[in-house]
Amino acid sequence: MKNTLRQIFHSPKFVTGFLIYVIILLTLFIYPLFNPGDPLQMIGLSSFSKPGTYVSVYDSLNTDKSIMKLPDADTKRLTSLVSNDDRVAMKEWLMTIGISEEDIDITDTNSLIKLWKDNYDPAIKPSGMTMAKRNYYKRLDKNLRLVIDANEIIIATKNEETDTLDEAGIVKNTDYINTKDVLNTVHLPLGTNSFGRDVLKELVSASKTSIMLGLIAGSIATIIGLTFGLLAGYLGGLVDDFIMFFTNLLTVIPGFVLLILITYSIGQEQRGAVTVAIVIGLTSWTWTARSVRSQVISLRNRDHVNLSKLSGHSLARIILTDILPYIASYVVMALILQISTAILAEAQLSMIGLGPKTSEVPTLGLMMNWAMLYSAHTHGYWWAYYPVLLVIALISFSLNLMNTGLDQVFNPTLRD
Repeated sequence: MKNTLRQIFHSPKFVTGFLIYVIILLTLFIYPLFNPGDPLQMIGLSSFSKPGTYVSVYDSLNTDKSIMKLPDADTKRLTSLVSNDDRVAMKEWLMTIGISEEDIDITDTNSLIKLWKDNYDPAIKPSGMTMAKRNYYKRLDKNLRLVIDANEIIIATKNEETDTLDEAGIVKNTDYINTKDVLNTVHLPLGTNSFGRDVLKELVSASKTSIMLGLIAGSIATIIGLTFGLLAGYLGGLVDDFIMFFTNLLTVIPGFVLLILITYSIGQEQRGAVTVAIVIGLTSWTWTARSVRSQVISLRNRDHVNLSKLSGHSLARIILTDILPYIASYVVMALILQISTAILAEAQLSMIGLGPKTSEVPTLGLMMNWAMLYSAHTHGYWWAYYPVLLVIALISFSLNLMNTGLDQVFNPTLRD
């Protein structure tokens, strides 16, 4: 046993896959200790908030301020205010009043704004320009001058007695606050999704659920496949014919189609994560049974098995002590592949709306389904689906890498 473990952990592929998987598991159990709470809690009233740190604007107004003059602050404000479409439109207007195209650099914000400030006149009506277009330029000019000319913003509160606005404070463009001093701050490394949920917290919970689902489904499929394969391979005859007929019948029907039909018949309200795992396990054991059967057929007539028969040992003892240990390594590899297959199967089911019900726990497939339903991929909300794809890929990659490493250890034909 020690020698076998030594060989396994000397396989670079197995060790790499094992380390990736362990890191994923440690993250899933450690992160909730630092960020506890319900992963389905909606903390954002707006959907798809970008990744970053969010501070309460209301609380920041009463926070002690520091005066700073950053060299690029004004340029950054202007750059963020003027979109690329605005720059092109400004260039078109400037060219209509006779400014050479060579003198207009839309990539240089400061020079473009200076040209605009010195030359724009709302009274000018270039020929061929519509009223809507002129109004657009007026609004753009107004917004630009608010940033260029204004150095402070006045905060006013409503006076209930006089029904007028009274000055409550002034925020200057040189006022800065330390985010640690703001009472309410939230860190969202992966932003929020369509429901205003913390994507990272939900991703951790979903990964844990998907791995648990994979373990349940993989164990069920492996146990069923192992049992049928052992009985068919060792007993042969009518038992073998019956088991193989049933196995071949299920093999002919595409497994995913069968999975869709069963999960659809269960109904949304009854489809919990465990229920989906059981259904996946019950529909994915056939290849394990066929593979185990072929292994057992090559073992059932060996000398130690025949000696056990002559000694009068029971069927259960012969299978468990004389055959199963010789295929144990193959069973472990089959279990790893079944777990990986189950995780991917759940993701596929959830993508088409047949996964676990959404009101209980998130899964990786459900997160992809939510991102697709609310068009995150078409609007550029990458944080809603790219991390999910990455986690699914890492889990599958680590499991398959471990399986490849084990295959190289236990399969003599693959050893270097």
